[in-house]
Amino acid sequence: MKENNTYKRLYISCILLVLLVLTGCQSNSNKQVKLGQQYKDGKLTLPLNVRHPQLGIPVNISDYIIQISKIKSTSPALYRKNEHIYNAIDAWINRSLGADEFNKVGLNSYEMAGQDGFGNVHLTGYYTPVIKARHTPTAEFKYPIYKMPAATKGRLPNREQIYNGALAGKGLELAYSNSLMDNFIMEVQGSAYIDFEDGSPLVFFCYGGKNGHGYSSIGRLLVEQGEIEKENMSIQAIKDWAKNKSEKQLKALFIQNRSFVFFKPQYNAEVKGAAAVPLIANAAVASDKSLIPLGSVVLVDVPLLDNDGQYRGRRETRLMVALDVGGAIKGQHFDLYLGIGDKPGKLAGYYNHYGRAWVIKP
Repeated sequence: MKENNTYKRLYISCILLVLLVLTGCQSNSNKQVKLGQQYKDGKLTLPLNVRHPQLGIPVNISDYIIQISKIKSTSPALYRKNEHIYNAIDAWINRSLGADEFNKVGLNSYEMAGQDGFGNVHLTGYYTPVIKARHTPTAEFKYPIYKMPAATKGRLPNREQIYNGALAGKGLELAYSNSLMDNFIMEVQGSAYIDFEDGSPLVFFCYGGKNGHGYSSIGRLLVEQGEIEKENMSIQAIKDWAKNKSEKQLKALFIQNRSFVFFKPQYNAEVKGAAAVPLIANAAVASDKSLIPLGSVVLVDVPLLDNDGQYRGRRETRLMVALDVGGAIKGQHFDLYLGIGDKPGKLAGYYNHYGRAWVIKP
């Protein structure tokens, strides 16, 4: 399970980073500024620098506490490894200390240098979709979601071959959705909850493998074809583009990406990251574990976006735990876990911003 989730995040984050086509951070104006920097007030010479954050009290203390309890109950080894830090932060919370007072509980705050050395840590977002589906195909629900085929000699079929029926009739169909785009987004995110709309509980479909063919960026193709401006590229922009497109047009685009993702159903399952710990929205991040190991606690200055994806100067402080990884999450970059369903999904589609971050440790 842990290995599958790790591979899932490595694959998905690679897709996400290419899809997003980096657009830079935001200014405090009402207009989104591309390729700008949020901070320019001092060069940080090390990847992690001892500095006291001048931030407000984290707004998500209750979510953070739940996240730590999930670590304790599902990964005792990871909890024991970091128990001294978690206990000290509990004391910090109970004493109502400020963001610049971790030293009073035996900890310190290490500011991340950011991608430019001025503290600008790249922040993106990911989520878990909820997709409507049926157990058997109908006129509307006709797009199959497949499980991984058994090991065979030679390569598995590419996306175009799968769309043309190469896997049909082999007993690999797990469900049928009514949206080819939903299936694609499910592949991008690496998992989804499936709602069969029959009164039964949602079923979690986790990453089950891929066909081994090379990946091509759908976002890059849409930019090259002049369908979406490069500076406006995001998952949300791709979804908006697809709204009025026919099945034939969608397939013509998607088959240019020969890679295909398979899934595995899990019942009564929670969303888990590479650490095999259930993820709590707004309290978990994916990180580069060579810099920020799994289980680490980070204090993040997060830019807030409006419903239309615009940043208008509002920010909040969150106390979060590194519990996931990603192939594209390298160095001074966090991928924020935003939750389950359409609203977090829309927000994740917009997030491509910068904020400051501090690692909290002895």
